[in-house]
Amino acid sequence: MARFVGRDNVRKRLAPLEGEPGRTSYSDGAARIEAGGEVITVRPPFGLPHDGEHESVQLEPLFDALATDHVVAALLVRLGGYAVGVFEGERLVASKVGSRFVKGQHKKGGSSANRFRRRRDEQARALIEEAAEVAVRVLEPWRDRVEFTALGGDRAAIDRVLATSPELGWLAEKALPRFFAVPDPRQAVLERLPYELYAAEMSIHRS
Repeated sequence: MARFVGRDNVRKRLAPLEGEPGRTSYSDGAARIEAGGEVITVRPPFGLPHDGEHESVQLEPLFDALATDHVVAALLVRLGGYAVGVFEGERLVASKVGSRFVKGQHKKGGSSANRFRRRRDEQARALIEEAAEVAVRVLEPWRDRVEFTALGGDRAAIDRVLATSPELGWLAEKALPRFFAVPDPRQAVLERLPYELYAAEMSIHRS
């Protein structure tokens, strides 16, 4: 089963294999290493431009891809809070975090449930609109420099934010394939995001 592994840990795991007998294949944005009775597949988060076949373990193209820093915009939203940021490599260079109370689910039926639902919808709409406004304000100055965007939190909430403002359409266009299912978006959560941003998808099987 594939899992996401921090880029430094990928290097520590694979570096001892460099130059060993085996086979290394680079294609479709992933490296496949066959050595020591194992088949290890690594897919860096921001792509792997190298293509080729090597009759030994050759890891330099993979390590180069993992080590390359990027400018990444992040938008994390749940019904209760949002976090917007820009990272240069692992450094957070712009950010804004906010929260709004949104009532939980109502267990009972009847007219009180309808009032509850309307109130909850109003609270959620206010949060979504605020998150969209902040995202435009924080991210627009970086638009030309941002290479990728990281979307996370709750998918439905993210979709609503992006639909609220046409000015955020570019975020979806540059979005990484991985959706970051983070807890309530707070400053600490945003500051920890680089580990996940640069984590590679990695699987190991016995050959």
